[in-house]
Amino acid sequence: MMEEKKISVGLPVVSGEEEAIFAGGCFWCTEAVFLELEGVKKVISGYIGGRTLNPTYKEICAGDTGHAEAIKIVFDPSKIAFGELLEIFFATHDPTTINRQGNDVGTQYRSEVFYLNGKQKKTTEDYIALLTESDTFGKKIVTKLTSATQFFDAENYHQNYYNENKSQGYCSYVITPKIEKLRKHYADKLRK
Repeated sequence: MMEEKKISVGLPVVSGEEEAIFAGGCFWCTEAVFLELEGVKKVISGYIGGRTLNPTYKEICAGDTGHAEAIKIVFDPSKIAFGELLEIFFATHDPTTINRQGNDVGTQYRSEVFYLNGKQKKTTEDYIALLTESDTFGKKIVTKLTSATQFFDAENYHQNYYNENKSQGYCSYVITPKIEKLRKHYADKLRK
């Protein structure tokens, strides 16, 4: 039985909240990182940037839809700015590999920022330029910058995956080290 998903072009946000959409490999990894941050209200795993309406995880994994595994973040900009989210995004995945994060290979694992307005686009362009100028990664940054299109929520079992499955092998070996890195380098940004 196929589970229906909601299509969300924009989550209902309360006044003073904003959204950001990042693709940085497996959405289980990126979701887990951003759920740790003070000012982040909600993180939804999903799919964006492809050709198929209402894609399924199975279709995404086959690599035929063109979608990226991504997260939509609802955040309070008075507590954490888009630029801070961007910094953490670049610090917790490899923006120098095309269609790959570690052992996860395919277009669905690409590095991409889906901007929702001109300010997010400019902030991202400026930040990538800064990282490039300082040669932060020692390699060319391949992260794409694309205007956000329709975002499709992933199936329910993908939501909050790490927190519900910490003992699962992938979580232990791939996600936990990312969380530990975040806690070490961004302790001042974590939920109290």
